[in-house]
Amino acid sequence: MEKKLVPPDSGQTVAVIIFMLGLGVLLPWNFFITASQYFNQRLSFTNSSSNSTAESTNDYNYDSWMVLLSQLPLLLFTLLNSLLYHCVRERLRVTFSLVGILLLFSLTAALVQVPMHPDTFFSVTLATIWFISTCGAVLQASLFGLVGLFPPRYSTLFMSGQGLAGIFAAVAMLLSIISNADKSTAAMAYFITPCVATVGMLVCYLLLPHLVRTGMRTTISKKHPNFSRTHQRSGRIFILWNRCESSCLVLSSPDKVFTCVCCFIVFNTMDLVGRSSVSIVQWPSRDSTLLPVAVLSRLIFIPLLMLCNVENSRLPTIFTHDGAFVAIMAAFAFSNGYLATLCMVYAPQLVRGKDCETAGSLMTFFLILGLAVGAAFSFLLGSLV
Repeated sequence: MEKKLVPPDSGQTVAVIIFMLGLGVLLPWNFFITASQYFNQRLSFTNSSSNSTAESTNDYNYDSWMVLLSQLPLLLFTLLNSLLYHCVRERLRVTFSLVGILLLFSLTAALVQVPMHPDTFFSVTLATIWFISTCGAVLQASLFGLVGLFPPRYSTLFMSGQGLAGIFAAVAMLLSIISNADKSTAAMAYFITPCVATVGMLVCYLLLPHLVRTGMRTTISKKHPNFSRTHQRSGRIFILWNRCESSCLVLSSPDKVFTCVCCFIVFNTMDLVGRSSVSIVQWPSRDSTLLPVAVLSRLIFIPLLMLCNVENSRLPTIFTHDGAFVAIMAAFAFSNGYLATLCMVYAPQLVRGKDCETAGSLMTFFLILGLAVGAAFSFLLGSLV
């Protein structure tokens, strides 16, 4: 007999809440990475004493620092949460993380209207990214642990919600670009959007305990060599398949809408399709050797993307048409979402019921480790292009 959280979900309310929680987990990352153009513009000009602007001579390299400082606290605090989660109640971890994210997004929105020297703005922005990523790490690990207590289909819903977060941020940025509002108003509206979404996520989380009952589900338990071996295998998978989003950022275009649509929206849409496909088909199977092969095969996307029509590239351009870039990006994103979700769904099935929360938290750690490794390699890949 294995104890599982079995929601009386006839109205699909719990399913919707799990989906919304997945969406909210990745809002900080997606809203900051999608708004890189706004931050780079703020860092390009400095206010003079006459309230005019002058071009800044400093090269802040915002994109690289943003990726690095978002992944380091994610890695550190996800590990700490995996090891110390039993010391602090889940409700406190999730609630305080959401409140922290809300306050930091509110600060970012407020600073849109505040004139600041680029050096000061750069420091404040990086500090905000560090602390909001810390909150996001605790939140993500806690919620993955919680979702691991539910039947497998809820893990798929949670991962699909994470995929929608990227689309949500990209569409918000697209609307701010094509709107007739001035840049300050559009940027403020853009950063207020995740504030509202975070409040909705907090309400959803507080409602969840009232909709779930603890049930008993009879399952056939399969014995595995040991729990640590499961962690090692899952960890290797996650380090290898995880996103190379940072390398995608080297692709640029003078057309702002092209970058927003063909990079961010295409990636996040196909990533969501891949995540959602796991609810229809799960192949390769849990114990199949084809799973790591499929993961390893995704490495081919790195040279494929680097050989696209990259502006001012030192590499030869093989795929000159923008359609080729979109097709490669779509395949890259779909395989990312599909294999990511497949691993997250399989992980809790490889351990005993009482270890599901721990497995979920540790899988999140390996997920973030993969992102951190990708962020580190982005400096090298960027220098090669």
